[in-house]
Amino acid sequence: MAMNAGEVRLIDPILTTVAQGYIQPELIGRNIFPGVPVEISGGQVLQFGKEAFQQYNLRRAPGAAIKRIDFGYVGQHYALTEDAVECKVPFEWLRDAAVMPGIDLGTRAVRLGLAVVNLSLELEQAALALNPANYDDNHQIALAGAAKWSNAAADPVMDILEYREAIRSSVGIYPNLLTLGPAAWNALRSNPNVIERYKYTSAKSISVDMIAELVEVERVQVGKAITATDAGVMSDIWGNNALLSFSPTSVIGPEQPSFGYTYTMNGNPLVMIPYMERHVRSWIYPTAYERAPVIAAPDAAFLIQTPA
Repeated sequence: MAMNAGEVRLIDPILTTVAQGYIQPELIGRNIFPGVPVEISGGQVLQFGKEAFQQYNLRRAPGAAIKRIDFGYVGQHYALTEDAVECKVPFEWLRDAAVMPGIDLGTRAVRLGLAVVNLSLELEQAALALNPANYDDNHQIALAGAAKWSNAAADPVMDILEYREAIRSSVGIYPNLLTLGPAAWNALRSNPNVIERYKYTSAKSISVDMIAELVEVERVQVGKAITATDAGVMSDIWGNNALLSFSPTSVIGPEQPSFGYTYTMNGNPLVMIPYMERHVRSWIYPTAYERAPVIAAPDAAFLIQTPA
């Protein structure tokens, strides 16, 4: 017997739309590693040196040659990895939901699955961004003693302005994003030297926007997401760290300079057609996300470890 359209189709277009439009506000890795679509599951990262950021003299005299530049270069290999999860919705839940208006258990199952795969991606992005091995000595520092922002003698604003210059002197452009773990954020906003700058205004409610203006970046974000071990031990994904980076808010493709990207298979994340398993009397909702976070311009970031 011939299969119908629903049997032939492997991807659920409606639930995939739900998945692609679902954003968890507490996850911030996507702002450091903005997503760019790719068509194949493996290749080489388009990386950038100083030539991608610097300005050029493009003035041409009559008959003179046109300025020619190399924009980026093919660097390390990447391979997309797929995270996949299935959420089970028992028949009994569907029966009960049927008599309650406004309950869509299929959409809720998809959102749960997507929350799980998105958290996995956040963990990978944080591990990449916070690994000191990914930076040279001029683009990282581990604060200790009186230099910690939790110490009244420290001046976090002047520190960050100094770290900004380290990036600009390397790639010719200032960072536009400051990412803080919760401990770093609390140490920064409660530091006496920071409070002093607002003593005649609103020191009791120092916001990320106020800090962004102080340290001259477009955005400040706090990584509030947490993860748990199998034993139930909770920890902050972004730890006691801070990161300055150049990460564009609008990405046109992998040829655009950025500290990092998340190469994402075109159309992901996606939801496969739900299927029934009678032996557990449930509908199964599969969700998948094929992607790979990569560093494209390591000198376009500065890692601050143990600021609190």
